[in-house]
Amino acid sequence: MKNFKIPHVFIFLFWIIIICSILSYVIPSGSFERTTKDYGSMKQTVVVPNSYKVVSKNYSLKAVIIGEDIEGKSSPVSILGVFSAIPKGLGDSAVLIFYVFIIGALFSLIQQTGTINAFLFSLIAKFKNRPKLLLFLIYMTVFSGASFMGIASETIALVPVFLFLSKRLGYDRLFGFALLSVPVYLGWSSGVTNPFNVQIAQIIAELPIGSGIGFRLILFVVYAAIGFYFITRYGDRIKKKSSYSLMKNDPFNLDEFGSFDKENLEKKHIYILLFFVLSYTAILIAVQTIGWGLIEMSACFIGILIVVTKIAGMSGDESMAAFTKGLQIMIVPALVIGVARGISVVLQEGMIIDTLLYNASEVLMSMSKTVAAEGMFFFQSGLNFFIPSASGQALVSMPLMTPMADILGISRQTAVLAYILGDGLSNLIIPTNGVLMAMLGLAKVSYEKWFKLVLPLFIASMILALVFIAIAIWIGY
Repeated sequence: MKNFKIPHVFIFLFWIIIICSILSYVIPSGSFERTTKDYGSMKQTVVVPNSYKVVSKNYSLKAVIIGEDIEGKSSPVSILGVFSAIPKGLGDSAVLIFYVFIIGALFSLIQQTGTINAFLFSLIAKFKNRPKLLLFLIYMTVFSGASFMGIASETIALVPVFLFLSKRLGYDRLFGFALLSVPVYLGWSSGVTNPFNVQIAQIIAELPIGSGIGFRLILFVVYAAIGFYFITRYGDRIKKKSSYSLMKNDPFNLDEFGSFDKENLEKKHIYILLFFVLSYTAILIAVQTIGWGLIEMSACFIGILIVVTKIAGMSGDESMAAFTKGLQIMIVPALVIGVARGISVVLQEGMIIDTLLYNASEVLMSMSKTVAAEGMFFFQSGLNFFIPSASGQALVSMPLMTPMADILGISRQTAVLAYILGDGLSNLIIPTNGVLMAMLGLAKVSYEKWFKLVLPLFIASMILALVFIAIAIWIGY
């Protein structure tokens, strides 16, 4: 690990795009038929089981250089396609990118009002003799939000706050980043009522939404405990001996995020935070109940931003200065999301995702129930590298995993469990996870440092997942 070195995030992601493009020349092309299905108020395009067909490749000089579309054939990703994957990825991620910009601007504005500083210093003073209790409460708030509501990209703007908290309590930059990102992805993996993974998967598997919640609550408790232990163990080590820090030479300067000076808690701060919390809760309820997406959420955040400026009594120039500063801070994280999406673009254009899906399903069909269920878990973990979108992955894999589970005598609930664990846990480390890479870029934490820190937790979490899946098979979950 000492010589493990990852280049800048944009260079790293571009190399993955190149590698995936090369794979389009090696891996046979193929495709499943797809059909549109109605799931209540949702209309989704899903894979048709047993419909896979091999598609012959078109190799020509034109196809290699600029690409060539021939009916009934696939073309490997061209040289032009490698470079155009990035703008296409940015285009495909436009709504998410705009959302990231808006939440960054909103949090910058709220910080400018002094609300974040006032509450942070107030909490630190209140828990000065019990700092670990403060860390636990913050950790569980994020963990619960991810598990019950599916928050993930929403937390990008919180990175500066968690870094400041870490610095104030005497920890390093990596500790602050872990305090935010670990509960996000472990909470997401437990998926108690997460609308973006477990609910979509249960709908596709024709299971009642919310069914099997008791078993997932056990996951919630276990993963919450192991994640918090992992974070505090690292924190205790670096407090005991600073040389244990993986970022011991980091000056830990947060000037680029603005002032974190001590500020007294005033009524306007309470009103701003109360309004934001109530508004955000209402938005998440709308996501759960009436199917709101990023566009509706972005629109609400714009409205919240306007109201906050009025409560704070800010002038137009002051509010716009804070707004544009937030946009500037989010430039790199937002672009990272788009570049990471370019990886999916080349895999889809090379028509090799369905081939990987088909071959994996054929292998799993020959295994015993427990091994096959755990194989589903590993398959979903690998698929998440190529389709780092929970809902997108569910729409591709669950239509195949559901009938496969029926044939093998595995409950559909267990197939859903394998999916949410595979999708969630791998998000801790996969570099195609645009949100993770965006958070790393904003926090100024290199991927290699994060990988070194989180690898033991990732391995332990994967082993626990295998145990839970085996138990699920044993009890007929």
